Amino acid sequence: MLTIHVAEATPGTAVLVDGDRVAAVGPYEDLAAVRPEARVRRWPGILTAGLLNPYGPELLEGMYHPDPREAEGFGTEPITGERAQRIFRADASRLGASARRGVQRLLAHGTVAIAGELRSRAAIDAVRRAGLAVGRRPEKLPAGPSFSPVPLVLLPDLVPGGPARFAVFDVPDRAGLVRLGASTCVATVLGGRLVHRAR
Repeated sequence: MLTIHVAEATPGTAVLVDGDRVAAVGPYEDLAAVRPEARVRRWPGILTAGLLNPYGPELLEGMYHPDPREAEGFGTEPITGERAQRIFRADASRLGASARRGVQRLLAHGTVAIAGELRSRAAIDAVRRAGLAVGRRPEKLPAGPSFSPVPLVLLPDLVPGGPARFAVFDVPDRAGLVRLGASTCVATVLGGRLVHRAR
């Protein structure tokens, strides 16, 4: 199915998606004229190639992401350090469930790729199933593990024939994204599939 994704602040870089690939990038009017049968998804803000989060192991293996049903005992925010490791040692199956919830948090922050060497099969499987790309870590890392690290690592612009992997942020421009951070994500697409949509 053909889909055109267009964001209000970047109508000149709309994306035509065909399956799991980018078929074309260009002004919305041009893409719609060439492929009028394509479904159209309109978003606020800017459409980008998405973010690389360099803290894959720290976020997916070093933190415990509580299930909402565990809020009374664990709270709702990620648990770090020795407390997280105690939780994993007490019940090894929690690592996989936590990694899957961690991946969902990454997607909600416009992450389409991670970096860092994952060591556990559970985290590797969660990343693979979601369709996240795995890249190289930058030589210098930002201050510390975060779903919205500073500085943000934006991936290169989308190109025709490339993977349909991108994110949309509800900000007026890239400077606004840098200023307001990745929590402004309203949509993330991996393999042509909408894997996150803000409510």
